[in-house]
Amino acid sequence: MPNHALLNNVAHKDMHIVTARGAQYGDNVMSALTFPGEFRDVQSCYPIVFRKSADGSFESLALFGFQEGENLFLGPDGWDAAYVPLAIERQPFLIGRNGDELTVHVDLDNPRVNRSEGEPVFRTHGGTTEYLENVNSMLLALHNGLQQQRLFIGALLQNELLESFVADIELNDGSQNRLAGFYTIHEERLAALGGPALEGLHRAGFLQPIYMQIASMANFRALIERKNRAG
Repeated sequence: MPNHALLNNVAHKDMHIVTARGAQYGDNVMSALTFPGEFRDVQSCYPIVFRKSADGSFESLALFGFQEGENLFLGPDGWDAAYVPLAIERQPFLIGRNGDELTVHVDLDNPRVNRSEGEPVFRTHGGTTEYLENVNSMLLALHNGLQQQRLFIGALLQNELLESFVADIELNDGSQNRLAGFYTIHEERLAALGGPALEGLHRAGFLQPIYMQIASMANFRALIERKNRAG
């Protein structure tokens, strides 16, 4: 269970964070949240898909594997990709709220948290380190991005641009695998949109992430090859 606490330079003055990547630090995950403003970076490495939550809302995900607990980008030398999504990079920190004010919280039970190894969070006399300043920037970008995502998803639904898909994958060893429960952009409906709808998407800044998501689906081939190499 997570053990979230409001970060402060008194109780956490000796806190260090391990920034290496590995399953022992909780990086063995199949996917991570992403958002439209991050799609350009994410699509260079990973497929981007959409998933419907239990409450019926949609979220966008960077896909790392084909089953829960599988991250095909983790290897003996850490994370094997040029870009790590912010939802992964910011751990073990997260944003909280104190009224209208955004605050930084930390999961004290996260295996990255310790008193001596990795990046110090605070300076000797209580000031924030460059590492923590970078984390603050990541958290703010993630927070703002997820707010923007609600509008983006709303526009996709309004224009009926989401469709479910099933991927049946045969590996080199002959085993059959099925990826289901995800959604992608319906390219034919996108191509059929009229000028006013396209202009609306463009003015909202949503056309680029739409095309970034479509382009990202080509990464499934590379993901399958990683699965083949992993055996």
